Amino acid sequence: MHQPCANGAHINGDASRNGDVAPGLCMATTDQEIVRLIGQHLLSVGLERSAALLMEESGLHLEHPAAATFRQHVLAGDWVKADHDLRALHDLLRDSPHVDPHNLAEMKFVVLEQKYLEHLEVGRVLDALHVLRNELTPLQHDTPRVHRLSALMMCGDAEELRGRAQWSGGPGSRAAVLARVQAVLPPALMMAPARLRALLAQAAAYQAQRCRFHSAPRPEPDPDRLPFSLLADHQCSADQFPIHPLQVLNEHCDEVWYCKWSPDGTKLASGSKDNTVMIWDFDPVAKRLAFRKSLDGHSYGVSYLSWSPDGRYLIAAGPEDCPDLWIWNMETEMLHIKMSQSQEDSLTAAAWQAGSERFVCGGARGQFYQCSLDGALLNNWDGVRVNALAARADGTVLAADTHHRVRAYNFADLTDRNLIQEEHAVMAMTLNSSDTMLLLNVANQGVHLWDIRGRALVRRFRGLSQGHFTIHACFGGAHDDFIASGSEDNKVYIWQRETEEPVAVLTGHTRCVNAVAWNPRYHDVLVSASDDYSLRLWGPRDPTN
Repeated sequence: MHQPCANGAHINGDASRNGDVAPGLCMATTDQEIVRLIGQHLLSVGLERSAALLMEESGLHLEHPAAATFRQHVLAGDWVKADHDLRALHDLLRDSPHVDPHNLAEMKFVVLEQKYLEHLEVGRVLDALHVLRNELTPLQHDTPRVHRLSALMMCGDAEELRGRAQWSGGPGSRAAVLARVQAVLPPALMMAPARLRALLAQAAAYQAQRCRFHSAPRPEPDPDRLPFSLLADHQCSADQFPIHPLQVLNEHCDEVWYCKWSPDGTKLASGSKDNTVMIWDFDPVAKRLAFRKSLDGHSYGVSYLSWSPDGRYLIAAGPEDCPDLWIWNMETEMLHIKMSQSQEDSLTAAAWQAGSERFVCGGARGQFYQCSLDGALLNNWDGVRVNALAARADGTVLAADTHHRVRAYNFADLTDRNLIQEEHAVMAMTLNSSDTMLLLNVANQGVHLWDIRGRALVRRFRGLSQGHFTIHACFGGAHDDFIASGSEDNKVYIWQRETEEPVAVLTGHTRCVNAVAWNPRYHDVLVSASDDYSLRLWGPRDPTN
């Protein structure tokens, strides 16, 4: 409830404890808080007279007088007066239903802890012992911590003390005491330091997250350095987004079924119906791909590729009638092993498990194997007809099967459980970098985004054409904020993860686009692969054009 001021203004009852609003002013609670934030910021940049004038004109206090004197005495190391200030703050808080009595004891404890450590640091062992016995121990608060503090009496010098206590030491460490007390004090009494900067840093990070074309790393909420101007909402230019044609690669002589960047983003592998895997080097400065090598010998076409997490090996799989996997050593660029369990098998999907020493593979005829790097069979799950595979960091394998499901398989204890149920066939599947979101290309439906922690369908992306062709979508951007997918209408579609409508539609291919791959390191480029025999590189606008 708002209470009437003597001058007819209205202020919030909580805020009124910090000082009455000046006569003639009528400020809502939010306005009062903004004034206090501005005042605190003015002080932090050395504009003390301006801050004092602002507080005088508004009739507000930056913080409660008891909190202000407490701050002053803590920073000065005047522990007798700081203890007196704490008692005044306790009196203000003791009857509040929102303050935990445990927190009141913690406030006193952290002040005495600092006092104790400072005595030890300068060699006043008897004074430190007095604090330990007569002030800290009688609190009967966090006894194990008191025991750890008592053990510090045996430290040989100040350096050992700071190391064992994990304490920075000196007068500079007193700011940490204030921060710990502020954590349990209501902000009406004592604001956290640099509060305005913290709010602005959070706003900057949020704007980057919501930006339509922000594919670069989002700024961390850093109160000391904001990444862009505060004078207008942040909006990246589409000129820096990977929607501009940079290069067309026509080295394949048949349909290009798949493409995938190496984990470090420096190489691209492409697989084709022409029975080759082509390796390309990427120049991040020139934004160009250069042909490096063709990996030959495949006899069924190459429809899927999987780089090992360390980038040393590349698995190549074929279409449904292919019983073999080719594992290439990408350091020697030679065939490491050609793996086959039975000529009746269908091995069309593969995924590396963490560590690059094991992988899983399978196909729609009912094969589902876990293998070692040398191709040896480690485990076999009978009867699982696999359309797509992905492996989580904890070793769990996700398999999309011919029953329109995605199930989680644990090869360590041979247990499995249902995770996702779709109404139509799951043709392809991609897991995001944090193991939390799963992207499915669903026949006759398009691209679906699932939260696998809550087993919830998050979003159906609109626009693309998806029938029964196998089309591969991908996550993109530094934080997987974007989704890209090929389409049967010869286009590439890009969505912001939070919106169903595409933010961009890329044209140029003349036949179905089978796969897209967003560079995992250089977030301003992506590649698309098409039945028109070509790969296309997309990136920022060329400033020379």
